[in-house]
Amino acid sequence: MPKFRMNLAVAQALADELASDPTVVFLGEDVAGRGGTFKTSEGLLDQFGPKRVIDTPISEMGFMGAALGASLRGLRPVVEIMFFEFIAVALDQLSIEAAKMRFLSAGELAVPLTVRGSTGAGMGFGATHSGTLETLLYATPGLKVAVASGPRTAYGLLRSAIRDDNPVVVLEPRSLYATREEVETGEASIIPLGEAAIVQAGSDVTVVTLGQTVSIAKAAARLADGWSPEIIDLQTLVPWDRETVRESVAKTGRLVTLEENPYSGGWGTEIVADIATHCHQDLVAPPMRITSPDTPVPFAPNLERQWLPTDEYTAVQITRLLSDSKVPPPWWSFVPAASAERAI
Repeated sequence: MPKFRMNLAVAQALADELASDPTVVFLGEDVAGRGGTFKTSEGLLDQFGPKRVIDTPISEMGFMGAALGASLRGLRPVVEIMFFEFIAVALDQLSIEAAKMRFLSAGELAVPLTVRGSTGAGMGFGATHSGTLETLLYATPGLKVAVASGPRTAYGLLRSAIRDDNPVVVLEPRSLYATREEVETGEASIIPLGEAAIVQAGSDVTVVTLGQTVSIAKAAARLADGWSPEIIDLQTLVPWDRETVRESVAKTGRLVTLEENPYSGGWGTEIVADIATHCHQDLVAPPMRITSPDTPVPFAPNLERQWLPTDEYTAVQITRLLSDSKVPPPWWSFVPAASAERAI
C-alpha cells in the first residue's frame, strides 16, 4: 500500500473524483498553474485541462458565487480557500445562500458544493492565518463539516464530500500536510460523513478529538501513567457521531474533549452538553475540555507552541482528572503574583 503525504492524498482524492465524474470541476486561487499553494492540486491541470481545473482571481466572494451557481446548474464544484480565514468574505454565498437553498426551494434544488481549505496553528502564520474557524460553520443549518486528521482521512472524507448533494466544508490542518501515512485509494477508502472512528480503544476515559488533536491525543496516551484512554476521531463535526461517543462514555465513565480552538464557543461545548444531558447517569467525573486560551494565535514560535495543547499538557490534565474526579484549571488561569499586582 503506497504512502502519501497529506497534501498529495488531497490531490489524489481530487484526481479520482475528477476522473470518475465529468461534472466535477475544481477552482480557486493558484490551484491550476501552481498546483496549489500547499501542492494539494499538483498535476491536475495537465491531467484534466483548464476547463475543469480553474485558476480564479483573488475574489473569494466571486468564485464562491460562481461555484454556487454552477452547482445549481448540474455541476459538482470543489472550491479551495487557500487559508480558511479568507472564507469570511464569502460567508454570504456559503452560509446564507448555499446552506439554505434546499430549504428555500422546498427541496427542489440540491447544492452539491464542496469547499475545502487549510486551517490551524503550528506553522507560524500568525493571528490572521492560523485559526480553525469551525465556530463559523457548525451553527449553520444546511452545512456539513468534516475535518481531516491525516492522509487517509483527507482522502476518504474529501471524496465523500464531493459526492454529497449538500454543501460540505472539508477543513485540512495545514500542519499535517507533510505527514505520511499508508493510504488505500479507491471506492473502499471513501469515509462516510457523520461517522466517527475509534482510533485507540481504552477503558478509563473517552478522549474526543478532531484534526491535528488526534495525533496529540495519541502521543499523550503514550505518556499515560496507569490509565487507558479511548480516543475518538470525530472526522465529521456536522453532523457528529453521537452514538459512538455516547457508547464510549457509557463504558469509560469520563469524557475529555481535546480541541484546537479557544475555550469560549469551541466545538467541545456541543459534545459536553450532549453527554451531560444524555449520559449523566454514566459519568463518574465531570466532563473536561482541553483547549487553547481565549486569545488569537500568537506569531512567536514559543508562544504558538504554548497556545496549542501539547501531549504533555494533555496527559497531565487527564491524570489530574482521574486522580480526584475534579476538573483541573487550565494553564492560563495561573497568573504570577507580580503580574497580578501590575494588573491591579
